[in-house]
Amino acid sequence: MAPGKTEDPTQSNAAPTDTLGLPHSSLPDGQWTPETVLSTLPTRPTTNSASPLPFFHLLERLKTTKREGWRRFGIHHGESIGDHMYRMSIITLLCPPTLAARLDISKCTRMALVHDMAEALVGDITPVDGVSKGEKSRREAESMDFLCAGLLGRVHAGSGQAEGIRRLWQEYEDGETAESVFVHDVDKMELLLQMMEYERSRQGKLDLGEFAWVAKRIVLPEVQAWASELLGERKEFWGRLGKADGVGTEVESDAGQVESAGLSDERRRQQDEYYGNGHGHAESNGAAETSV
Repeated sequence: MAPGKTEDPTQSNAAPTDTLGLPHSSLPDGQWTPETVLSTLPTRPTTNSASPLPFFHLLERLKTTKREGWRRFGIHHGESIGDHMYRMSIITLLCPPTLAARLDISKCTRMALVHDMAEALVGDITPVDGVSKGEKSRREAESMDFLCAGLLGRVHAGSGQAEGIRRLWQEYEDGETAESVFVHDVDKMELLLQMMEYERSRQGKLDLGEFAWVAKRIVLPEVQAWASELLGERKEFWGRLGKADGVGTEVESDAGQVESAGLSDERRRQQDEYYGNGHGHAESNGAAETSV
């Protein structure tokens, strides 16, 4: 941002709020609806339009809404939801050939592009926000229904495009297909990459080891190999600073707060409950969602 300029409010990291000024995540289970957010927008998207422009405009929120988990560590201008999905999509294009031979890579790339689309309305809900996994899934499903039916239902009617987006999102959520398992693994891998990059850019003054545990949830050997290589890089990085992998160290965040990579029992319980049980086969193969 140039000196003297005021940051565009659409780039704010503030949590989305409802008409009462309360964070959306504070609403009791069952009370949140897409209208909770739509009623607060300066310009409401036109529903039941034959034009895709209202949908295109709403997608901007994915570009400007930040991934919430990093904010606890003082990273106030970090990656957006759209940033996260873009790199995931590129990663799918570099799937190792031995794995790619068993997958529909085009579907994987499209799935990566839509898997967090509901967060344009829901926002990035994290394990510490007090929203149950079931409630989060309900909110996201209702948001996808609004996006695909309310905004895209009449766009290119009969083409099946909107229905295809909705099915891709659901396939990811269910976690039952080989493609969805791969994309869940890529989701975790992208988080690990970002974790390492934030630590490195802050020259060891920020320990994000709390997120390193997701490597253990990666299912496919090909993606496990990527994660192992990255964690090796991280070990070398912290070793050069005289610290053992960063785990358990206390460092000062950008906000001036001391953060520790070691998980408290309560935080571990929250994350295990949130990430430990996916949908369908994901419950046993570890393909549960990963979010910061």
